[in-house]
Amino acid sequence: MTAEEKDFTQAKERHEELAAEITEHRRRYYVDDAPTVSDAAFDRLMHELIELETAFPELVNADSPSQRVGTYSTAFAPVRHPQKMLSLDDVFEQSEVRAWADRVTPHVPDARYLCEVKIDGLAVDLLYIKGRLTSAATRGDGVTGEDVTANVATIGAVPQRLVSDGDYPVPERLEVRGEVYIAVEDFEALNAHQVEVDGPVFANPRNAAAGSLRQKDATVTASRPLSFIAHGIGEHVGFEPDGQSHSYRALDSWGIPTSPYWKLVDSVSEVFDYIDHYGDNRHSLIHEIDGIVVKIDDIASQERLGATARAPRWAVAYKYPPEEVNTRLLDVKVSIGRTGRATPYAVLAPVRVAGSEVEFATLHNADQVRAKGVLIGDLVVVRKAGDVIPEVVGPVTQVRTGNERDFEMPEACPECGTALAPAAEGDVDLRCPNAQSCPGQLRERLAFLSGRSCFDVDGMGYVACAALVQPLDPSQRVLDDESGVFALRMEDLLPIQTVVRDPDTGLPKHDAEGNEKVVTYFATKTGEPKKTTIQMLDNLEKAKEQNLWRVVNALSIRHVGPVSAQALTEYFGDIQKMMEADEAELADIDGVGPTIAAAIKEWFSVDWHRNIVDCWRTAGVRMREDVETEGSGLSQTLAGATVVITGALEGYTRDSAAAAVKARGGKVTSSVSKKTSVVVAGESAGSKYDKALKLGVPVVDSDGFDGLLESGVE
Repeated sequence: MTAEEKDFTQAKERHEELAAEITEHRRRYYVDDAPTVSDAAFDRLMHELIELETAFPELVNADSPSQRVGTYSTAFAPVRHPQKMLSLDDVFEQSEVRAWADRVTPHVPDARYLCEVKIDGLAVDLLYIKGRLTSAATRGDGVTGEDVTANVATIGAVPQRLVSDGDYPVPERLEVRGEVYIAVEDFEALNAHQVEVDGPVFANPRNAAAGSLRQKDATVTASRPLSFIAHGIGEHVGFEPDGQSHSYRALDSWGIPTSPYWKLVDSVSEVFDYIDHYGDNRHSLIHEIDGIVVKIDDIASQERLGATARAPRWAVAYKYPPEEVNTRLLDVKVSIGRTGRATPYAVLAPVRVAGSEVEFATLHNADQVRAKGVLIGDLVVVRKAGDVIPEVVGPVTQVRTGNERDFEMPEACPECGTALAPAAEGDVDLRCPNAQSCPGQLRERLAFLSGRSCFDVDGMGYVACAALVQPLDPSQRVLDDESGVFALRMEDLLPIQTVVRDPDTGLPKHDAEGNEKVVTYFATKTGEPKKTTIQMLDNLEKAKEQNLWRVVNALSIRHVGPVSAQALTEYFGDIQKMMEADEAELADIDGVGPTIAAAIKEWFSVDWHRNIVDCWRTAGVRMREDVETEGSGLSQTLAGATVVITGALEGYTRDSAAAAVKARGGKVTSSVSKKTSVVVAGESAGSKYDKALKLGVPVVDSDGFDGLLESGVE
């Protein structure tokens, strides 16, 4: 056998393995609505198969998964689509989007691109005859789907009869393609209900939508929060669109919902801008998306370009890096936060998701563990949305072996051994009441006070904070509470060794052999101070001059965050006055209220808390500052106005912009509502900008900010 023949034989064997595996996964996905691999894992299998077929074209045949769209179940009556319902070719790099555009645009004069978000739902095909919905089917294998007409009829977003607004007469015959989906908030509520009634929980919104639509009993479908968005048309008689965008405008006029996020652009660079925008803001949408679809808008050009056996040549789907993967839940442990809250965390078989290695994921609290229906030993779905802490979405129950076990919330704090208890009657969270001596709580409070919303101490990262309170040798511990943080000495730091901990969970990290990672954090191998150690001590000295509201925030008073800390500082201008104020006066401050007022009085009633303030004051930390008032000489152009600031403003930091608004009588809040007077949107403004547009709230950009300060809200 020649080398070429051997290569072909090996490729053929692997192709057969992949084809069988992909076919089985498609059955689980399309028929059972119970996939056992993540979308990313399935994509990898599919791309390996396509690469083999590219290298060895003779492997391609009519039964190859590359030539088929999906599959359909025999549990429902078969429905043949008036026009074949194709899939889309996926790409994962922007360079691949450009390569696609370079291939198609020579055949498309003055190409315009329609961009839209790719909803992670269940594809369906609706047929309207003389304006009345006559049938609805799943995509199936692209030629034949399943009859789900009775079920789709229960979805409020799907009109039973089309109406004309005069601009677009209702066509004689219209085939509408779109996605049935469940909004993220509705998905969470649905799973909580499923646990209450001892029903199966869903791994993600797509599975929930598919499982809800493909019910034999349409009343079950009617009870589920399904919605629908159209993304194209198939057969059409009595309507001749000249572009995809033309179709969308007509669909909207007939009462068929289309995505509010689609956009028509003139260049590939604008396509990339669209991709980047929704990559940054994908979690501000009401539904899950897994990518962006880019289409040639012109219908005549679409027809010239045609399609392969499974996908149109005039469209491509750009997939964002996967944020959901499957991995094994090895254990559930509990971490302790800076206010003593005990939070269950999943210990996972390490897996790469959203560009980083993950071995821990949050489970929120014991009730959430039960609500998600996860057992230790389960194969689970893990999501990491951008920079958000990874979380366990749910279990893959279809592959349970019976060896899985329940999680039991511990009775004692894992950091100090103190009995856990609710902070108040009705509190669902358990807390460690040993606030002063619990090393876990102190570690978290130190990490918080060194962060950007407090003293902003470069060099004092999470591992440094762990080293200060949890050295391997307990005799080397240099802090009993945060009162001594501004009195740290170099000679005490250099010998300390500590375990590396995950900043999201506080749990020890491990090396490839499973051993805890240990470091000498503050010194080099020769015993000299590291540059970061020198930097940390220098920055602690500089931090004494931070604004007073940051000092208040750094105290870790329960319920007090940056907004309320600023409100307190503006009112009192002095921590001593804040300490001496009664609860009623505190509660009357705008942005504080009774809950925060009670927490402040309780915090200052504790001796060791007051000692922190005294020690910081003695060390030279700012404890008072002048409060700007209406008598400051600045015109009160924004008196009574509520302002939200988002994005980067040229010539201002976020703090200085907020101070400028407040000095002119305005109030700065963090969220947009109908009561917001104006939104100041700088560079890279995100979901707050989108919400302002949706609510009709006035928006000014970076260039208009100075005008707003001078003239107020017009």
